[in-house]
Amino acid sequence: MSSQITFSDEQTMLLDTATEFCRKHSPIETVRARLDADQIDATTWKEITDLGWLGINVPEEFGGLGLGLSCVVPVAESMGRYLMGTPYNGAITASECLATSGSREQKEEWLPKIVSGAIGAMALIETNGSWILDQIEAQAIASEDMFELSGTKCFVTDADAADFYIVSVNVEAKARLALVKREQIPEGNLHREIVIDETRRSYQLDLDGIMVPVDQLLEGSDFQAIEFASLLLLSAEITGGLVGSIHTIVEYLNTRRAFDKVIGSYQALKHPTVKILLDLEASRSHLYHAATVLADDNAGEAEIALRMAKAHGSAAFAFAGDRAVQFHGGFGFTYECDAQLYLRRALWCQYQFGDEAYHRQLLEPILLD
Repeated sequence: MSSQITFSDEQTMLLDTATEFCRKHSPIETVRARLDADQIDATTWKEITDLGWLGINVPEEFGGLGLGLSCVVPVAESMGRYLMGTPYNGAITASECLATSGSREQKEEWLPKIVSGAIGAMALIETNGSWILDQIEAQAIASEDMFELSGTKCFVTDADAADFYIVSVNVEAKARLALVKREQIPEGNLHREIVIDETRRSYQLDLDGIMVPVDQLLEGSDFQAIEFASLLLLSAEITGGLVGSIHTIVEYLNTRRAFDKVIGSYQALKHPTVKILLDLEASRSHLYHAATVLADDNAGEAEIALRMAKAHGSAAFAFAGDRAVQFHGGFGFTYECDAQLYLRRALWCQYQFGDEAYHRQLLEPILLD
């Protein structure tokens, strides 16, 4: 397995720009103010669109920059650091799905729209929490030149703001992907979910009664590309969250005093903080190694690198979030301290597309064979 890690000039520029943008647009006061928001911040989304970030991975022939998924990583990492709640990851995953599985006509219709700000939402997770192909329960039954959908999808983020959805369904006992337009969703088929991460706007999508034309079934079914993109973006968000967590921890440890000393001077708090810092560096190394091998188009190495990144990052972020809350013991209620926001994000990210135990179980036969 290659140990090479590259960090391009484009990634450096994007990390600097995205860090400053997210710091400005998503300070912790703004994050808290938007916890109960009923819709996305349209102004911020337009600025993200104007910066060209939605076209980073889209091929140039469809209006994008053609830089690949590896250059999306710095943007997703910065958003994770500042707990920015946007439909960005869903839109990027949808564009990657269309680029790898869509027909020429579907790419020409939708990829330029995504670059211009159209929001795509991924509807892959069943009510049992699984996204795995042989466990898909949603159905698409052919009826002349239409498909009738049935089933329910959960954890569809920013579904109410989406212009279209990529839905996994069974077609004649075979897993396929269908594109469903917003106007094809009957009123009342979207239901807001209560999830651990309050910065997320998550929905349940009821597919019953939805009819879509045959040409809205994607030509291909590259589920591996979807999983790889999702794992990379989640790992980037986790790494950013670790950065935000440790900044929150260090600031408090250098402010709070007990027995006439700042609490950060006590070994019992120093040691776990150092562990979090080391975990952060390891997570970032895993992340950019995964981005490197994915850009090299080596599916075997990419799978190993991505699963390692997600496994390590999930455990590290959950630990950091937990310690951050415990270190803020001087607060009367946990909800009052900002550290709990990182713990909530950590728990959300941990179980999206598999936690550390799930990925280590899949890595075992690959690495020990």
